[in-house]
Amino acid sequence: MKPKTITQSMSWLHTWCGLLLGWVLFAIFLTGTIAVFDKELNVWMQPELSLRGLDQSTATRTAQRWLEAEHPHAASWNISLPTERAPALAVSTGEQRRGERTYLDPLSGEVLEPRETVGGNFFFRFHYTLHMPRMLGIWLVGFAAMAMLVALISGIVIHKKIFKEFFTFRPGKGQRSWLDGHNASAVLLLPFHLMITYTGLVIFLLIYMPAALDALYDGDRNAMFRDGRSGAAQQQAPRGQERERGGQRTPSAAAELLPLEQFIARAEEHYGPGTLSGLSIDNPGRADAKVTARPLLGSRIELTKGEGITFSGVTGELLQAPPPSRASLLTQRVMAGLHFAQFGGYPMRWLYFVCGLISCAMIATGLVHYTVKQRRQAKGSRRFLHAAESLNVATVAGLSLACGALLWANRLLPVELAGRGDWELRLFFGTWLLTLFHASVRAPLNAWREQLYAAALLALALPVLDLLSTTGMPDGLRLGVDASVAALGLLLGWIAWRIPAQPVSSRATRTAARPATGAGQ
Repeated sequence: MKPKTITQSMSWLHTWCGLLLGWVLFAIFLTGTIAVFDKELNVWMQPELSLRGLDQSTATRTAQRWLEAEHPHAASWNISLPTERAPALAVSTGEQRRGERTYLDPLSGEVLEPRETVGGNFFFRFHYTLHMPRMLGIWLVGFAAMAMLVALISGIVIHKKIFKEFFTFRPGKGQRSWLDGHNASAVLLLPFHLMITYTGLVIFLLIYMPAALDALYDGDRNAMFRDGRSGAAQQQAPRGQERERGGQRTPSAAAELLPLEQFIARAEEHYGPGTLSGLSIDNPGRADAKVTARPLLGSRIELTKGEGITFSGVTGELLQAPPPSRASLLTQRVMAGLHFAQFGGYPMRWLYFVCGLISCAMIATGLVHYTVKQRRQAKGSRRFLHAAESLNVATVAGLSLACGALLWANRLLPVELAGRGDWELRLFFGTWLLTLFHASVRAPLNAWREQLYAAALLALALPVLDLLSTTGMPDGLRLGVDASVAALGLLLGWIAWRIPAQPVSSRATRTAARPATGAGQ
């Protein structure tokens, strides 16, 4: 029936945007929530690198000795310094993004060989690409984010008594309970939902809306970013560059590189103590050597990716300080910083993590409410309803189970296995696919219970697996991951316990057609 009022139109829009994109949105939000602790998961999934923390100066001395011995004639060096969230020391040569990393013991300089793994970065990449080809994934995630904004705004129009609905929850009332839970979780974090969705779109603004970039800069993104910095800073040319003679680059004379550790103190005078993530050295061992100190992304709310302060590697002279951003670029960087949550330390990360879980609960309760309502009113196609119920189970419980299976695969697969990271992915997606098959052949309530219990079991047993499969006692970061996953396992187990079992009998069809009165669907 065609909607007759603006509220009915918004309700129709809210329902179908939330339903058809809800499964994708849940996967985006859950992996994004997990990715809040992506670096901690990297440490957990490579226990060979879980080292005691050392000051960055000591680690820099070790890295410089190794690079001078192993790659004295390289065009550039890169050093990733140990930090609170990533205690490993890594070095590479060549372009920073493409250079193959070598991990070193910060004390002895011994080369470490961590196991191959997709790491916590997998959840981060899945969050914005859905493990698809990059551009296709970004566009699909952007489309889902627009649907999320539509669902949020239409939800505000529908629910006129927002303040009252925040305090309303009636457990044990079937459809009403699911709607109350959906409303309460939506209203509780409405500013967060709007912020995280909008800023996610702003991050890829130039991909979604390239017309201005094409018109003003002929598609040259670097030119736009250069123009986004202050004019004075743009005119400050770095000194000590290679000279151009006859159109060819003439290498400068050999010169001794200063101890790199001294640049850490110099850079911290600008950025603040404990705010550096690494050093990049161009032309080491030459008179025109340059050392660029890179700040941590979390040094302030503005996302500082790609920024650095540059010194002469031979004289220690300041060559170029980070130019201040103009208002347009600063706005975009602050928006990105709000989304990535790199600022504020662990208190802010835990706040984002909890908010992300509540967002997942909002999406999940909305999906379940739709199927409960359709069963109660006996509306729509039975096949579509069955497909929706199966997708609900596989998306919410099944994805949680697949995430647990990925962590188990990291510990159970042989360390020397070739293509180990690919096998982790096969087990992740294979488990997820099996949950869809399981949900399609089992009664909905039983599918929910069984998959949630399985996910809870994997999560609760993970700390035991970690202790049994690795040598030595885990450090603080690994213990934190173990404890957090176990706590989530308790939550999943409690949810599964609250769902009543669906009896198998000759009346199964009629039972399934009636909504549950407890916490289950």
